[in-house]
Amino acid sequence: MYLDNAATSFPKPEKVYEAVLHAMREVGASPGRGGYRRSLEASRILFQARETVADFFSIADSSRVIFTQNATGALNLALQGILTAGDHVITTSMEHNSMMRPLYALRNKGVELSVVSAGPDGIVSVDDVRDAVRKNTRMIAVSHVSNVCGAIQPIIRLAELCRSVGALFLVDAAQSAGHLPVDIKNSGIDLLAVPGHKGLLGPGGTGFLYAAPHVPLKPVVQGGTGTNSTSEEQPLVMPDGFEAGTHNLLGIAGLQAGIEFICERGLSTIHQHEQALLIQAEQALRIIPAVTVYGPSDPSHRCSALSFTVCGVDSALLAAELDHSFDIAVRAGLHCAPLAHRTLGTQPGGTVRLSPGWSTTSEEIAFFSDAVVQCIGKIRDSA
Repeated sequence: MYLDNAATSFPKPEKVYEAVLHAMREVGASPGRGGYRRSLEASRILFQARETVADFFSIADSSRVIFTQNATGALNLALQGILTAGDHVITTSMEHNSMMRPLYALRNKGVELSVVSAGPDGIVSVDDVRDAVRKNTRMIAVSHVSNVCGAIQPIIRLAELCRSVGALFLVDAAQSAGHLPVDIKNSGIDLLAVPGHKGLLGPGGTGFLYAAPHVPLKPVVQGGTGTNSTSEEQPLVMPDGFEAGTHNLLGIAGLQAGIEFICERGLSTIHQHEQALLIQAEQALRIIPAVTVYGPSDPSHRCSALSFTVCGVDSALLAAELDHSFDIAVRAGLHCAPLAHRTLGTQPGGTVRLSPGWSTTSEEIAFFSDAVVQCIGKIRDSA
């Protein structure tokens, strides 16, 4: 049983596998690297995928969609392609290392960094963020949804704050894209970093960064673009200048198919299904003695993932026992977000995290809950 969709969604819809195989077997060529039929077909797939992404996220101009290898690549481009020494950036204590490590690296280069602590439920206060604003605040960067406990941040209010103080707003949608509506047109988001392999149900090695027209983004990787070949400098034209090298066409084709599957089934239908499973799991876990569930108490303020601990039982050991005895895949530990665990009070051992997906059933959640009880008993008996 697979309950680690917050890391990578599995299984993928059948049409995703078919799209990848079609691009590999029937197309084969690279987009923008030739005028022959196969290269032109590859370019068509790339363009249509970009249009599908833009439509799904209400992006007016698909050329503002820059394909990357994952959300980490998108975040690095957004941060390193904008911030310079003397700029001030605000983030939160609930961020993944994909956000924090680039920020720490930039701090070593003269960028000022403020980390606003979230509350014990994992949700940051907009007033606390406002209090951290300085005259040189260039950007506010936050994850939409916590990868640890699923806490949903108030991004609409944070976007309003950014507009009022003249700061750019960067949103890490790693745990919200494909689960919650993300509307660029009406949200006030300036930069959006998205992975393709999680909620969007695409293959690994895919993702994108959206950059609004007014964002002064600079490329951080130089190389071949298939255009402006005589120029010694990296072109700044969108999106070519920001996608140096050969595209992961197979993955991008699969990403388009994943988004199309979500549209066919309905984003709200998938979200309601996953929310019902999370509520079922939380209710079952809370009645187990010595179990603590983390994150918002109101289910409407949580999405994608649920974390818990068992007093006296190592989280990593419990996850290993679930895998060994019941073939249940969950993730344990710090989930690449140590500050989030400090905020939630779950350091140093971290939590056990479950994250159901579109194909998870209520029967599987019931089986999981029963397996947790049995594994706790087995671990304690052997102690």
